[in-house]
Amino acid sequence: MRALFLDRDGVINIDHGHVGTRDRFEWVEGAREAVAHATKSGWRVFIVTNQSGVARGYYTEDDVRSLLVWIADECRLYGGTIDDTRYCPYHPEAKVEAYRRVSDWRKPEPGMLLDLMRVWDLTPDRCVLVGDQPTDIQAAERVGMKAHLFPGGNLLEFVRPILTPPVMVEFDPTASGQ
Repeated sequence: MRALFLDRDGVINIDHGHVGTRDRFEWVEGAREAVAHATKSGWRVFIVTNQSGVARGYYTEDDVRSLLVWIADECRLYGGTIDDTRYCPYHPEAKVEAYRRVSDWRKPEPGMLLDLMRVWDLTPDRCVLVGDQPTDIQAAERVGMKAHLFPGGNLLEFVRPILTPPVMVEFDPTASGQ
């Protein structure tokens, strides 16, 4: 099974800083279509996202979960499936004491990736991560997963060549018709 791991803020939605509710959520161009393309191409799709806005008291874990469900529902309208999600609400300098700690789920640590790989019985050579921050790439590299830094723009155009690499055709001199 092949799996596409997507960061949320900056990849699926425009990163307006601590987006915890639908009223602050703005889709990245081609994001829903990218999820649909991955789904139709036989890939599992996962969201892995640091959510320090919880630790900072800007919104709650219920808000994060609600928004992730809404994102999945919206992607489904385009023919895509978000198979599973993980988020990390912790931050070592949290304003909310209950969330003040170092977590191996907070990227660049790979805890979210490792958990999804364990639950879904995935191997890193069959997975790829798309993120917009060096910490996303570092988390993927720590588990041996390929990673691509999304510079912005249209997500479908960015992921299409990643999900469907070119077919290499070997030259066979005996098949030249002579």
